[in-house]
Amino acid sequence: MSSTSNSNNSHNLAVESKQDRSNTVRIPDRVDLRGSPRSRQGSPSHSPRLGPSRFLNGEKSGASFVGAELLGKLWGDRKKQPKNAKRKGGKVWYQKRRVKGLVVVTALVGLFFLVDWIMLLRLQDHRVGSDDRSSRNASSVSAQVKVTKPRKGKKHYSGIYGRLLALAAHALAEGQNKREPKDLWQEPVVPASAWRPCADQRDWEPNEGKNGYIMVTANGGINQQRVAVCNAVVLARLLNATLAVPKFMYSSVWKDVSQFGDIYQEEHFIKYLAPDIRIVKELPEELKSLDLEAIGSVVTDVDVRKESKPSFYLKDILPILLQKRVVHFVGFGNRLAFDPIPFQLQRLRCRCNFHALKFVPKIQETAALLLERLHKHSAQPGLLDHYLVGPHAVAAMIARSDRAKASKYLALHLRFEIDMVAHSLCEFGGGEQEGQELEAYRQIHFPALTELKKTEKLPSPAMLRSEGLCPLTPEEAVLMLAALGFNRKTQVYVAGAQIYGGTSRLAALRSLYPNLVTKENLLSSAELEPFKNFSSQLAALDFIACTAADAFAMTDSGSQLSSLVSGYRIYYGGGRMPTIRPNKRRLADIFVKNNTIEWKVFEQRVRKAVRQTKHVQSRPKARSVYRYPRCKECMCRTD
Repeated sequence: MSSTSNSNNSHNLAVESKQDRSNTVRIPDRVDLRGSPRSRQGSPSHSPRLGPSRFLNGEKSGASFVGAELLGKLWGDRKKQPKNAKRKGGKVWYQKRRVKGLVVVTALVGLFFLVDWIMLLRLQDHRVGSDDRSSRNASSVSAQVKVTKPRKGKKHYSGIYGRLLALAAHALAEGQNKREPKDLWQEPVVPASAWRPCADQRDWEPNEGKNGYIMVTANGGINQQRVAVCNAVVLARLLNATLAVPKFMYSSVWKDVSQFGDIYQEEHFIKYLAPDIRIVKELPEELKSLDLEAIGSVVTDVDVRKESKPSFYLKDILPILLQKRVVHFVGFGNRLAFDPIPFQLQRLRCRCNFHALKFVPKIQETAALLLERLHKHSAQPGLLDHYLVGPHAVAAMIARSDRAKASKYLALHLRFEIDMVAHSLCEFGGGEQEGQELEAYRQIHFPALTELKKTEKLPSPAMLRSEGLCPLTPEEAVLMLAALGFNRKTQVYVAGAQIYGGTSRLAALRSLYPNLVTKENLLSSAELEPFKNFSSQLAALDFIACTAADAFAMTDSGSQLSSLVSGYRIYYGGGRMPTIRPNKRRLADIFVKNNTIEWKVFEQRVRKAVRQTKHVQSRPKARSVYRYPRCKECMCRTD
């Protein structure tokens, strides 16, 4: 980019208006407590360098800044409730007998209706609490369930959701021959198909990258790293810099040494983005020998606010780049805002995510086998198979002769690993032992969050659950699927790593949907051997299986995998790839009545809560283009 274009960028960004953040309480706003978002692949190897940022001019930074932001979002807009004024003691002894009698009768009638109303409320909102929990925290009790088989073969469910699970099992058994709701495997086709991909269109000259070199070492796992890579591409264009192929930080949680070239096609990445930015595999020799931290070229997540505007990088980072010739971003988790940002830079972001990042053949070949088995050896590849696994989709079909009619499958991303459970600060029914285990995990992996708990009053687990900020448990997820009307014979692919609580937590899910599969039982041990000990590469297989599914259900909207999968399905799906996005706040209000609610009412309320999230909408302001690509920068309207 020439000095003139840099000047134009600076001028355009100088007029940015300050954007107010949404008042909606969202768990991802707590991302900076550990330097990465709450995704299954989002656990960093260590917390970023603590201390004040050199760019914030004395303002709060690091954990203290994020803690204040979190508390402000949770409590800042809550008004204090006025205290009940004391009733004035009425002196009725001097009133006339007739008036006194009227008052007494009126009071008795009012008392009768009041008591009747209170009893009705208590009946409807009765919550089942455990012995070691007060009623105040009853709504945060886990849905742990034991499934046993009595003599007659009928399964018995115990636990807080035992009653509802039994009702769900009965409803699924009765409805085996019934047709599923017609919109279960569909999107609103007409409005959704009005959008088509167009992020591959360019309207500018190549960037020469004359101002220096940008390095990025992205933290987290494959999904957060993917976002960091695309944000780095945009930043290189903004600063007229040359981008070195990004590196991935080693995670002490997932213990994966995979680098960019182990997951994505490096040559395709460099060549496809050549008309946009200059990319090199390594720094020049004269820069590789420098101690970047000593010369002040290292910038961590502590130095940069979450979702910083482009103007910040032009004002604070560009001078370092021009002086030192290199800037190394460490972490770089969600450090570039989605709005305001120039049109072509936003389009570049989408171009990187949807076109430039293709998985290596090793991953594509195995994923093609996985998809072919999920579709029961279909004679035709799936709608998105070509974009995900390239020519390997056709090769996998040709290799087999027993091709049959395609079988539909539902992909379910269970975001219930220990990192998610610990970071949520919710309770899941494990009592004191669970609390100690999760606190010990937080002290090791989320030290900033542990310190914040000591200095700030954080929301209670019950409050977090009522606000929809707790991950859905496997039991809650299966109840949602049953209520939506998925047939018992539905093939359910479960994505995710080690579920917190072990395989026993999947007992209810397997009981209600016996056709439950994972990559581990669809692929042989020999086929999985090349991915052993590489959790990011295994996560890539889950990403592909979820993206290509006939229907995809997420259980946590803050998950990076769910966000990227749903966005990819929107971008390439043509309005034919439905995604189930549960409103957890509404579901929490429904689940709390699990001891009294009737199944028909439960069905109706769950379907209404999910139906409200299926509307086709353009990207909301300041929201992720990776999750909401329906915007003029990424997609074009055909009507």
